[in-house]
Amino acid sequence: MTSFPFLSVLTLLPLVGAGVVAVLPQGRPQLAKTVALVWSLAVLVLAALMYATFQVGGPRFQFRESYPWIPIWGTRFTLEADGIALVMLALIALLVPLVILASWHDAGERSVPTYFALLLALEFTMIGVFAAADIFLFYVFFEVMLVPMYFLIGSYGGARRQYAAVKFFLYSLVGGLIMLAALIGLWVVGRGQLGHATFDWHELTRLHMNTSTERWLFLGFFLAFAIKAPFFPFHTWLPDAGGAAPAGAAALLVGVLDKVGTFGILRYCLPLFPNASKYFAPLALALALIGVLYGALLAVGQNDLKRLVSYTSVAHFGFIGIGIFAFTTQAGTGAVFYMVNHGLATGLLFLVVGMLVARRGSALVSDFGGAGKLVPLLAGVFLIAGLASLSLPGMSPFVSEFLVLLGTFTVNKTLAVVAVLGVILAAGYVLWMVQRATQGALNPALEKIDSMRRDISAREIVVVAPLIALILVLGFYPKPVLDVVNPAVQATFSQIGKADPNPTVAQGGGK
Repeated sequence: MTSFPFLSVLTLLPLVGAGVVAVLPQGRPQLAKTVALVWSLAVLVLAALMYATFQVGGPRFQFRESYPWIPIWGTRFTLEADGIALVMLALIALLVPLVILASWHDAGERSVPTYFALLLALEFTMIGVFAAADIFLFYVFFEVMLVPMYFLIGSYGGARRQYAAVKFFLYSLVGGLIMLAALIGLWVVGRGQLGHATFDWHELTRLHMNTSTERWLFLGFFLAFAIKAPFFPFHTWLPDAGGAAPAGAAALLVGVLDKVGTFGILRYCLPLFPNASKYFAPLALALALIGVLYGALLAVGQNDLKRLVSYTSVAHFGFIGIGIFAFTTQAGTGAVFYMVNHGLATGLLFLVVGMLVARRGSALVSDFGGAGKLVPLLAGVFLIAGLASLSLPGMSPFVSEFLVLLGTFTVNKTLAVVAVLGVILAAGYVLWMVQRATQGALNPALEKIDSMRRDISAREIVVVAPLIALILVLGFYPKPVLDVVNPAVQATFSQIGKADPNPTVAQGGGK
């Protein structure tokens, strides 16, 4: 079974599907939707088989494939997955069919085949960026990923879609160009030390650079990933893009695309530039902590539901950043698990917000008010999604947030204590959002809107049920994910010479 080329098939299957859907007749929108859904379900089945085949306790990297690509540059089409990449691939494979089902009517009067082809093309690039083991191949997917999302926002988004799409594209493009410069520098250093040109991750992790070179190259990669994540102060594109994008595209943007930034730090910044990672860790922790508090405070003041959810993600990415740069296994495992749980919880929240916005015709909190009286089941799902987002105990985001704070506390008590303020603020902005939108006196304007009387449909139940189930199951039994992730996190931190602190025991006083 392990000889099957899982990663190449998993990567190329959505691309083929995008091509098939794109050429379907414009007059057959239902056919385009059905083909896209079935195709994405095939990807999900393949990803589930790959997850089941992964050997926990086996080699760190598995499913390796390597094919000649551009020999003169020393680059190959190399794919492989460790536990961190595997859980992200599983998240992508799960979210895309749910997004397709949730986006059944999102194309409106515009081309339906093109919309769903773009979603499959986006899945192709997302899988490729997490599966790549050649750094140049990773960069190609990193940049190409911008194209389908640009058109999803710019062609199918809301009122400010063109501004948001251009801003998203420019920010990401600038980050990519900075990384390209660092990538070329890394290639030059590698060719000088190894005696041949290569972009292979394993070979480049064995380089020994002088201090100045390593720090500059680290900054090139880190800035690109900080923009993509985004970390404060590179976050300003996210609320615009998340607010303007269709709900399904926004769920993928915040739930998956942004994780490329934190994944890139774990996979590339830390192992390739270990000394620079430790040198810049205090700065990264400071930016992450500011992001936790700043994102939460801005979320409190938002009246637009989609922008509010986007700002909560800035805060969540701050927690992930703290978990990474605390350099403890607990915090690092919590950060990776946070990446998965954020995709589940925020993906769910964006999709439910999209369902509410589709009924009301507005994303403004002030245009709702008492909506739970008309759509009680949908309001209940909205509450569950909000509670998951604020990391309520019993839900999977709580486990990851607790691990991050616990692992950080062992090395930096002050940082962990201050970060807890973000947890308190999260409860404030989420409960405020739910209360103002669905509780209290009924907004008289809602009674005049027929669509506001349609509670959650069977199709929408199929969309939200798997996400809620996973959030609850992983909240009580996270072992299937943690067992896969933990060895990869330990190996990553060992590459930068970091080990967990030894527990201290108070001396004297007791018998």
